[in-house]
Amino acid sequence: MTSAATFEERVLFSPTVPQAVNALLQNAVALSHSNKPEAEKLFQQAKQLDESCLQTYFALYKFYFYQGRLREAEREVLAALQEAAKQGGFLSDYHRLVLQPDVDMYANETALFYLYSLKALAFIKLRQEQEAEAHAILSLMQTLDPEDRVGASVIQSLADALIEERS
Repeated sequence: MTSAATFEERVLFSPTVPQAVNALLQNAVALSHSNKPEAEKLFQQAKQLDESCLQTYFALYKFYFYQGRLREAEREVLAALQEAAKQGGFLSDYHRLVLQPDVDMYANETALFYLYSLKALAFIKLRQEQEAEAHAILSLMQTLDPEDRVGASVIQSLADALIEERS
């Protein structure tokens, strides 16, 4: 990629994203504020073009989240967790994943993507006012990501502040 091409992109996705998928994602990002229906269509096309490309799930769940469409964001996060687990060869059910001691969640980008998506799910649950589920996820994340590489502690602090505010 030339330096001129780098400046043309609005978002830098993983270098492993196929070129055709990246083009759709870039166009979707460019339209995400001015033409949300067209942006959503392009995000969906990117996902359909390569359902194994984890960045499409990421782009979709962020798009839905920022639109306030939390159910759709949650659906995409759950799909992202499923696909990442499939690619990583570990359980997709995060409740049971903590019981799988042989899994190294720092082994590769796929496992880290899973953790990042799980953090996103906890944040979505907080926004949906499902604090108990958010706390359960964040508690599991302390086991799955003891080094806090994906920053779930930030969401934990937010959750704790919400509880304190209500007290």
